[in-house]
Amino acid sequence: MAQIVRSGFVEGHHYGSVVALAADGSVDWSVGEVDVPVLPRSSNKPIQALAMVELGLDLPDDLLALACASHSGEPIHVAGVRRTLASAGLDESALQTPPDYPLDDTAREAVIREGGVRTPVLMNCSGKHAAMLATCVLRGWDTATYLDPQHPLQVAIAETFARLTGEPVTTVAVDGCGAPLLSTSLTGLARAFSALATATEGPERRVAEAIRRHPELVSGTTRDELTLHRAVPGLIGKAGAESCYAVAVPDGRAWALKTDDGAARVRPVLMAEALRRSGLLEEEGVDADAVTTTGRLELLGGGKPVGEIRAAF
Repeated sequence: MAQIVRSGFVEGHHYGSVVALAADGSVDWSVGEVDVPVLPRSSNKPIQALAMVELGLDLPDDLLALACASHSGEPIHVAGVRRTLASAGLDESALQTPPDYPLDDTAREAVIREGGVRTPVLMNCSGKHAAMLATCVLRGWDTATYLDPQHPLQVAIAETFARLTGEPVTTVAVDGCGAPLLSTSLTGLARAFSALATATEGPERRVAEAIRRHPELVSGTTRDELTLHRAVPGLIGKAGAESCYAVAVPDGRAWALKTDDGAARVRPVLMAEALRRSGLLEEEGVDADAVTTTGRLELLGGGKPVGEIRAAF
């Protein structure tokens, strides 16, 4: 999928798979194995958020975007999580995310300088967990066991996930945040994002519009995902751990990818190339330079650029 090039010498490779769906839902092109189950990690979050909206969760758009987030732990994210919890009469003690520092370097350093410690609210999945708890309160379900795969919340999420991906869930693992992690193929993941991006009404539309209106809450103010959202009109996207990434545009085209080694650094390089290969960068309204920037990863030697990681598909 990609070459690691230093001083003109290919010193390594990243292997993986990517699929591109056409507007009608058919596979336009693919590389690698795109029809076998993978664990999309946090790329699943918009689908999980959809299930919660279908269950009646009615958050304002900014907090719904945060429910889809792997947030950076910046003040806007932490404040939003606390707002979601407060709307359900809860506080941070209800969160079952593992204690962590913010993902963002600047935010993490600020917490440490101020004498702060790892806390559940700072963990990047706390927005999703807060929304899960709020849904449980709304439905009258137990909040202490909300992460159990047999909890009615998680059962409902699994049903929505299977419907949107068009595939049965063959594996239920445990995600890094402790929540149930559902498997699907890259094709199924792209199919689900296409359904969200093309929706003109209903819960799917609500989730897609929340992401479009508040992409900085879905990731962070300095992240490559934010740059991509702003560069392509109407795009919705979500990155996940182990180098997963899914995006879709309003006409139904969608892309999903994953590398075998899980290297986060190559994820935006591959997505930028996938969008270029599909001709998206040539379309009106798309900031091609910004998209290209997300896919540029220089390698340094002595503090100076001496190479790059470049797509090879």
